[in-house]
Amino acid sequence: MSVTHNAAQQRYELLVDHGLAIAAYREQGKSRVFTHTEVPPEDVGKGIGARIVKAALEDTRQQGFKIVPACSFVVAYVRRHPEFDDSAT
Repeated sequence: MSVTHNAAQQRYELLVDHGLAIAAYREQGKSRVFTHTEVPPEDVGKGIGARIVKAALEDTRQQGFKIVPACSFVVAYVRRHPEFDDSAT
């Protein structure tokens, strides 16, 4: 299972046991605003949300975008992983 970037849908996707997990964003200039993270209810609590968000944020950085967390899950993730906090830059 690997996270894929679906640029046409502006989201990162991960196929899991009970469906599709996503981390959705919208681009604003040189920033990606992460607006929604969703994991199938049966797969919650298995670390899937953190896995998809980490991959999405790493890829976002590699592509030269700043990270703007707008979804509560991504906000919490960035608080726990300050290396992804672009708010001061």
